[in-house]
Amino acid sequence: MNALPIIVGSLCVIAIAYRYYSAFIAAKVLALDDSRPMPSQTMYDGHNYYPTNKWVLFGHHFAAISGAGPLIGPVLAAQFGFLPGLLWLVIGVCLGGAVHDFMILAASIRRRGKSLAEIARTEISPLSGFVAGVAILFIVVIALAGLGLAVVNALAHSPWGTFTVGFTIPLALFMGLYMYRFRKGKIVEASIIGVVGLLLAVYLGGRVADSSIAPALTFSAHKVTLLMAAYGFIASVLPVWMLLCPRDYLSSYLKIGTIAFLIIGVILVHPNLQMPAITPFVSGGGPVVTGKVYPFVFITIACGAISGFHALVSSGTTPKMIAKETDARMIGYGSMLMEGVVGVVALIAATSLFPGDYFAANTLQGLNPDKPAAVRQIESARYARMVNEQSAKGFDLQPRELDRLEAETGEKVRERTGGAVTLALGIAKIFDGIPGLRGLMKYWYHFAIMFEALFILTTIDTGTRVARFLLGEFGGRFYKKLEEPNWQPGAILTSALIVAAWTAFIWSGSISTIWPMFGIANQLLAAVALCVATTIIINSGKAKYSWVTIVPLSFVATTTLVAGWESITDIFWPLTQDPEKAVQGYINTFLTAIIMIASIVILADSIRRWFGFGKRPQSIVEFAEVGSAS
Repeated sequence: MNALPIIVGSLCVIAIAYRYYSAFIAAKVLALDDSRPMPSQTMYDGHNYYPTNKWVLFGHHFAAISGAGPLIGPVLAAQFGFLPGLLWLVIGVCLGGAVHDFMILAASIRRRGKSLAEIARTEISPLSGFVAGVAILFIVVIALAGLGLAVVNALAHSPWGTFTVGFTIPLALFMGLYMYRFRKGKIVEASIIGVVGLLLAVYLGGRVADSSIAPALTFSAHKVTLLMAAYGFIASVLPVWMLLCPRDYLSSYLKIGTIAFLIIGVILVHPNLQMPAITPFVSGGGPVVTGKVYPFVFITIACGAISGFHALVSSGTTPKMIAKETDARMIGYGSMLMEGVVGVVALIAATSLFPGDYFAANTLQGLNPDKPAAVRQIESARYARMVNEQSAKGFDLQPRELDRLEAETGEKVRERTGGAVTLALGIAKIFDGIPGLRGLMKYWYHFAIMFEALFILTTIDTGTRVARFLLGEFGGRFYKKLEEPNWQPGAILTSALIVAAWTAFIWSGSISTIWPMFGIANQLLAAVALCVATTIIINSGKAKYSWVTIVPLSFVATTTLVAGWESITDIFWPLTQDPEKAVQGYINTFLTAIIMIASIVILADSIRRWFGFGKRPQSIVEFAEVGSAS
């Protein structure tokens, strides 16, 4: 199958969805109105509530929501073939993910920028608010761990990527001071400086990697984890205008620019997808994802189609910075569509590799010298058996180009599980096929690794800040000062607790255990957010439009609960039988069960609210105040 009709068709469907479906939601379901005062104006504090240009905020929001999910998820799901992931990405993002993000952003704007848990408390019931708060705290820590692990795997032992990503931090600080202090409002000037600085960082990163400085910037996975924890803490406590917003805005240039370049590359090179539409692993037993295509493709691609993590950003930093209500359509619905495009491009890049090369990079083969010889022998035998059995059945898993790719990239890519290296290989292969740009595979590969790390790291900083808001709101029930986002001791305490929690998960976890739990937690959080959005629509007297959120809610909730049960019984609980992994197995089982139970409680409580049972809680602001007659 050629990639050209896939990319063109996907872009057309997504563009039509934005033009018509988002306009319908904005006009009929939400009735957006620019005459409404925004929290960024009425609660302005210069720290968290800060009116922001819509293009800058679009960059911040897109950078914040687009982490590992749309990059790594489609790569791992490529095990099932290109068709299941492609259908879920395109259909899911238009009817599910973008609706989810848009609705929660608008709801939070109209409720003083309050969090998802607080909105659940005021729209559904205090019980749902409490349960949602507890569940979200668990979920956000797991999500940040899953996203952070991808950064660790990408930057470990990579001085090029470490230098380039690190360079963006002082560059973003300078941009923030430039836009908001030195040359206030001069966004274009700051943008030019940022783009030039970013290109310089990429260039210098390659020079540094070949210099005597490289060993000083070559860190182990644990050291990268600690550095990332320090960055997440600092970004969480500093004012948004100083580091968080300009850095995310800066990285959005690299993200959107690279994806646009990739789309152009796919159109020009139009590679053939070497992975078949459906592989034998749709029935289960695959080396990357052990379960069947249903329900595991829908939690493996945890973002790109729909992501509950986005509800935290849409009810966290973004609603406190939006300047006018109609901006929510472009920022909420549009940003998620852009993430869907990222997922489609990542899927194309991964499936353009030959199946044998793809599985050689993503399957354990006994190559890790740190493991005992007996373990390595078992892994090697298992891999050889899989290759021989599948090749005999007609699914050729013998590596085809891997020796050449390793030579041209200068990296060992076999048994580099987790998806990041596979995606970098696919991206580099597409770029290297563009006329006039051939022969630069080494540079394209390392650029792609850096691109992935920067892509994901911007979610870490915003996610940590959002999580400390949530923890502060929850703690405010016991100590009122914690609820004030500008009280610096509280910001420091809550940020430290959140960072310590997700750092501990990364320190002890692996992609095979964290990613399934992240996918389940993330999609169940999306179901919780859709419950809240549906309740808001019904409470506002617009029940005839509730299908907009009920349809994706029904599918996501059912599918993810099935995936959660199968993950507990088939993946997490069996770990408890291994003495070395027993603690991790118990923790994963316990947390997944808690999140599933919390989601069921909120779903049941929401249904009770929809049918008018019990006393309706007092909303912070009525949704029906704007255009309720629409």
